Amino acid sequence: MATIDECRAALHQLSGNLARADGNVRGAAALDRSLSCHITDLDQTFTGRLEGGRIRVDAVSPGPPAAKADIRLAMTGDDLVAMVAGELKFAKAWASGRVRLEAGFRDLLRLKSLL
Repeated sequence: MATIDECRAALHQLSGNLARADGNVRGAAALDRSLSCHITDLDQTFTGRLEGGRIRVDAVSPGPPAAKADIRLAMTGDDLVAMVAGELKFAKAWASGRVRLEAGFRDLLRLKSLL
């Protein structure tokens, strides 16, 4: 089971990957939205923002998200680490229910290029 530090490192690496992206991926990542990522097996939630093509983590708190973020993710820590490492494809994890993504319709349309 991934630790909270490994999950934080994976989000940091994902942020760097988004910042270095180009084309459609860079455009999708350029949203300015609140973000939450609930790590279900650790019952911890990272909250922050997706802005300027980067993920900024502002806090980690126990339990599910206290407030509804614009973009909401939920998954196990192992799945987060595996996706960022390229060992698990987001689309496959999402289709199988291993990852939950909730966002407004327009945000989902823009985020699809990240998948």
